[in-house]
Amino acid sequence: MNDRHTRRFGLGTATCLVMGNIIGGGIFLLPASVAPFGTVSLVAFGVLTVGAVALALVFGRLAERHPDTGGPYVYAREAFGDFAGFLSAWSYWTMTWVSNAALAVAAVGYVHVLLPGHPTKGTDLAVALIALWLPAVANFAGTRYVGLVQMVSTVLKFVPLLFIAVVGLFFFDPHNLGAFHEGSGSALGGMSAAAAILLYSYVGVESAAMSAGEVRDPERNVGRATVLGTIGSAVVYLLGTVAVFGTVAHDKLVKSQAPFSDAVNAMFGGHWGGTVVALAAVVSIVGALNGWTLMSAQSPYAAAKDGLFPAAFLTKRRGVPTFGVLAAGVLASALTVLNYLTGSGGVFEILVLITTFSATVPYLLAAGAQVYFLLSGRRDQVRPARFARDLTLALTAFGFTFWLVAGAGYAAIYQGVLFLFAGILVYAVMAARRTARQEDDRAAAQLPTPRQSEAVLPPAADDAALPRTT
Repeated sequence: MNDRHTRRFGLGTATCLVMGNIIGGGIFLLPASVAPFGTVSLVAFGVLTVGAVALALVFGRLAERHPDTGGPYVYAREAFGDFAGFLSAWSYWTMTWVSNAALAVAAVGYVHVLLPGHPTKGTDLAVALIALWLPAVANFAGTRYVGLVQMVSTVLKFVPLLFIAVVGLFFFDPHNLGAFHEGSGSALGGMSAAAAILLYSYVGVESAAMSAGEVRDPERNVGRATVLGTIGSAVVYLLGTVAVFGTVAHDKLVKSQAPFSDAVNAMFGGHWGGTVVALAAVVSIVGALNGWTLMSAQSPYAAAKDGLFPAAFLTKRRGVPTFGVLAAGVLASALTVLNYLTGSGGVFEILVLITTFSATVPYLLAAGAQVYFLLSGRRDQVRPARFARDLTLALTAFGFTFWLVAGAGYAAIYQGVLFLFAGILVYAVMAARRTARQEDDRAAAQLPTPRQSEAVLPPAADDAALPRTT
């Protein structure tokens, strides 16, 4: 760990890791996605933000108790045993490399805006693979460079987004908002429908907890970074969405393919907004890929230490589990190639649905673990003065995550559960190997060595009768 390429994350870098992973490419389409439901979607966003902050606080409290790399996996295994821990690690690992492929494909669309022309399927595939492997190279270089890329990319995407969000408030026109609730049905139904789209905006709140082993003073900094990163992301999300709602006419916003670009054009005129926002989107996606590439290696690394994932995932250099980075890169690349060979639907679409469900499994288990720790009577791990507050936060986080599951839709849950159950076979193989290894170790420990055997034998009678000489 003394390698010059290795550096433990401070509070600032850990906060950027959280923000960088939460804010990906989806924010640039978010206002247009929820505009059809009316401004009731802003209320839904506010409710979701409360749930996300509660989940962030729960991760902070859990990190105080178990400041180890692996985050949700560590908490689930400590509370509920190996099988629950494995399910958490398996689901999280699946979510990371599949979502990395989705982010890489999304980056291609924004590159088209920056470099207009007549791209071919081959050039699009090349751009997507470059987007995947550049962050992987930064991870191979060590935590020092992971942190540097994360800091720079977060600043480069946070500043322009916040600028649009704040300046947009000065151009805010209430007449652009449209009705509080659009369409048929009740306002509550509209809020729930909007929430179903917004639910996954906060996936990534666990990023600092997942890398707790690489954070300086994790008992203190993981919780602070998680909350600060979540609140910072919420500010960008909420102010940005409000600014776009108030600067782009509702009828135009509903049909918009680039709502932030339309907002910039409405504020300053011209047609240069698309280029600015596309550049910010590419930076945002690369930063998210940098952080998620690290996350894709941390969960299997923690599980491998306990014998629940193959031992190869333990390979670690310069503070980064390099085999995990390589495995995630190869799998995401294969999925990306499959996407361009089969089109945008098919297998790729199914696996993207799986990620939406897979993200919630570690969250549910982590929130449940906090409830378990609080109610199990383990006084050495629970502060009585904080009991009521922590239990309220844990239950709120569990309810928020349960809402995430409900909002994923039947298709996502169905496909996700099938893939989750497929992991049972992997668990069976790894558990059998670990049990056999433990049995061999016990047998070896019980057998005396040749020297031990000689030591316990009494001296021969004839030898004992012989006089000793000096």
